Amino acid sequence: MGIGRDWDNPEQMISVDDALERILARFSPLPAVETPIVEALAMVVTRDIISTVDVPPFRNSAMDGYAVQSADTAEAPVMLRVVATVAAGSMPDCRLRAGEAIRIMTGAPIPEGADAVVRFEETDERARSMSGAQLTRISVSRAITKGENVREAGEDIHANQAVLSTGARLGPAEIGVLASLNMATAPVHRRPRVAILSTGDEVVDVGPELLPGQIRNSNSYTMSALVRQAGGDPILLGVARDSSSSLTAKLRSVERPDLFITTGGVSVGDYDVVKDLLRAEGSVDMWQVRMKPGKPLAFGKIGGVPLLGLPGNPLAALVSFIQFGRPAIRKMLGLTELLLPVIDAVLTEQVTNAGGRRHFVRAIVERASHGLEAQPTGGRGSGLLAGAMHANGFIVIPEGRVVVDAGDTVCVQLLDDVLVT
Repeated sequence: MGIGRDWDNPEQMISVDDALERILARFSPLPAVETPIVEALAMVVTRDIISTVDVPPFRNSAMDGYAVQSADTAEAPVMLRVVATVAAGSMPDCRLRAGEAIRIMTGAPIPEGADAVVRFEETDERARSMSGAQLTRISVSRAITKGENVREAGEDIHANQAVLSTGARLGPAEIGVLASLNMATAPVHRRPRVAILSTGDEVVDVGPELLPGQIRNSNSYTMSALVRQAGGDPILLGVARDSSSSLTAKLRSVERPDLFITTGGVSVGDYDVVKDLLRAEGSVDMWQVRMKPGKPLAFGKIGGVPLLGLPGNPLAALVSFIQFGRPAIRKMLGLTELLLPVIDAVLTEQVTNAGGRRHFVRAIVERASHGLEAQPTGGRGSGLLAGAMHANGFIVIPEGRVVVDAGDTVCVQLLDDVLVT
């Protein structure tokens, strides 16, 4: 290495795995809160959920048809006398006897005396209706078995059953089950509040026209979307200038969040004041991580709140968040699967990896006749964000591998798990 470039020596950097381990060690699942189930999608329950009721709460019909005694149909076809109708939401007011049938709708309670339901299609109801005949008698065309088309009380969930275990993640079906148990709220780890701050005199928020030398604040909005996607609640703090007073004011403008994320101000530049302020007011380490894009990284606490300082280059910030910020948020949510799903794919073109760092290459992963293929996309600059729009994964090139040829099998982190089957 040349004089003055020790900071660029991979041997002086920490590994991605070491950085991740240090960061995750500082986070724990957040406290439990009762959250309305309509807002609890993808959240993690903090205790076992035990049903206090049967679901369904009573025996009911799984079909529109006729409630019958199955023994009456053993010699089908057979003619039965229609004695009543039971609609969903009403209760039968008579007991079914031998030789009788009760017209019944899906979800309606099974009358006493009935043990099966024959579908309309297996009777002559349609023909009788078209002829104008009154439905006082009905012909059943086949023998019906006991219990056919009957949903028993507690068939889906029975009282005292453990429905969800501590640590379960709530999907649409789980939320529907909670509603069926008459639970309007769920005990879950609350979502982390993540305050997001961009830094730099040259950075301008959305709105005013750019002056010469200025760039748009895309990082805050990228981070906000990533935080929300990971399960957190983003809080945008705007842009701090390259001064301690501006940065301090921004960090103090929000009521204690669960995590600060900053972009910019953590490299070796003369005007990167973030690292200096954090070292003065917090307990923060500045790292050079053996990865690209995304070498500069800061992590520690300020005012007792964890802070993750990401690079200012948009793509580097995105990659660094996915590797470090996303797992931290998921751990606070109480999840145990913290990392992106990983698959193997065949590389479609050669990729080089000079510099001795772990290389995260944007890729389009698609199915081919021989399996999954990974096509590098989006250019190689750490500020080139637009190329990430087309990527659904990161090819991960190990630190010690300089050249990966087309046709080689590579490891890919999936940004979209649709391909995982």
